[in-house]
Amino acid sequence: MTSNRTPLLAPDHESFISSSSSSSLARKNLARRRDITRYVAFSSAILSCLCAGSITAYSLYGHLFQERLRYTQLQVNIVVIGAELALYLPVSLFGYFCDRYGPAPLSFCSAILFSLGYLLAAFTYKSGAKDYYGYTIERGWPLWVMVTAFVIIGMATTLMYLSAVTTCAKNFGKGKHKGLALASPIAAFGLSGMWQSQVGSRILYERRHNGERGDVDVFKFFLFLAFTLLAVGLLGTFLLKIVDEDELIDEAVEELERSGLLEDSEFFRGGRGYGAIDNALDDDAHEIRSIEDDNKAHEEEEARKKTWLLNEETRRFLKDRTMWWLAAGFLMVSGPGEAFITNLGTIIGTLYPPHPAIAIVPTSAATHVSIVAITSTVARIFFGTMTDLLAPTPAAHHYQSAANSLASLPPRETRFTISRITFLLVSALLLSLGQVILASGLIQNHAERFWLVSTLIGSGYGALFSLTPLIISVIWGVENFGTNWGIVAMVPAAGATIWGVIYSNVYQWAANKGSSFSDMDEDVLCYGKQCYAPTFWLMAVSVWIGCGLWVWAWKGPHGWSRRGVAV
Repeated sequence: MTSNRTPLLAPDHESFISSSSSSSLARKNLARRRDITRYVAFSSAILSCLCAGSITAYSLYGHLFQERLRYTQLQVNIVVIGAELALYLPVSLFGYFCDRYGPAPLSFCSAILFSLGYLLAAFTYKSGAKDYYGYTIERGWPLWVMVTAFVIIGMATTLMYLSAVTTCAKNFGKGKHKGLALASPIAAFGLSGMWQSQVGSRILYERRHNGERGDVDVFKFFLFLAFTLLAVGLLGTFLLKIVDEDELIDEAVEELERSGLLEDSEFFRGGRGYGAIDNALDDDAHEIRSIEDDNKAHEEEEARKKTWLLNEETRRFLKDRTMWWLAAGFLMVSGPGEAFITNLGTIIGTLYPPHPAIAIVPTSAATHVSIVAITSTVARIFFGTMTDLLAPTPAAHHYQSAANSLASLPPRETRFTISRITFLLVSALLLSLGQVILASGLIQNHAERFWLVSTLIGSGYGALFSLTPLIISVIWGVENFGTNWGIVAMVPAAGATIWGVIYSNVYQWAANKGSSFSDMDEDVLCYGKQCYAPTFWLMAVSVWIGCGLWVWAWKGPHGWSRRGVAV
């Protein structure tokens, strides 16, 4: 009898083993496909950022706007200011759309806008000067057309940058290498202007009458950027994907429920939360629905849950007072860094009297633009890696109420750790050290020492823009990263404007006071440390105030350490 039963049971047993093996294999294949998608998206994000920062190559051709298009210095600045405002001001809006609709639409829009902006700029440049020594040349296009072109380029820059960085933040935000994963595309963004400048100056250049290499051919350079960025943006449309976003949303909703922060939510009280579909499917009335209807209802519920969660997190982010301390500190620190990079050329011009017979300045603005780019890139990678190795591991979600903060404190770290805020403070102090060295007059008449200032400010500035979004992702999560980082990333526009005006006024005041050489040029030039020293002393103080604001957000009565956030 036993021998008769065995053949009947064996196939079921073999079928069970085969089914288990197939299920395990399917899970492994699914995990492998997800990893491939994640790293392909990471590669595409690096490529996008490596091309997106084309606006940083402005110094390569800005002077040619003066020489060829007869723009005044103010008009040249108006063009780049338009680009910077378009780059910073809409970043929170673009981040909002990126969180809700994904990075692909943003990458597609950046491709279209980049190509449109640079094509418009190319043909505006080719049209020639509008006004030449008082005589109007009809073929020249007006200034507002060039400004419009660079406003479009500024918006495209933000779209491509945000789509890439948000993809990396969400795909690797839960992993142990999130610092490096976020620092890498930001570092690549810093390098984009440098390699594009090399292409323009070494490949797409004009030939002089004697056959030697001349200035960049701006028309060809703009065409190169238009088609290159079009291709990169379209590639990102297909490759920039966020893996397991539904799981991120579900985990965030569950943690909000555990934290007790959903009690006042109409979404939660009304039973319309993330469990509504599962409960509805148990009712007899819903059992007769077709599979297609069930799937459609589930997708609608998931989309509504995602929208509700992101709106809720945006509201709580804006209500969190520590966010405003973080943003205020970022304003106080980033503004001086932006102003230094923008005015680097004129600062170097104050180190020696502007008479060729008196001084030959042993350095150039181009050299220090490269130094800032390289040091900021190295600092981003270094600080991102060090935070992965030494920063504490977050054990709880980003939202904690006062009632349960002590109960939810993360377990004591058994390894040596250094807070990400400590790294952020170090980066700011590096930046302020460069400002103090410059303000002290140590560099005056010694331009060969200027690399100290460029290295320190470049390193601090680069680390600042790597660590701040990382800290935001750790404290407030990655589900709403594009919106959260976009809100904070708006403040450098105000900082750069404020400190740019302060620097210009101090420079003009010093020039009018007696250090001018107006006989050489219609523009008043300035020589001496009085042209910049007061500004950079104030900048250093501003950075120190910013550090104080960060410490208050970290250790204050409502700070992150009191709430048990392992930052």
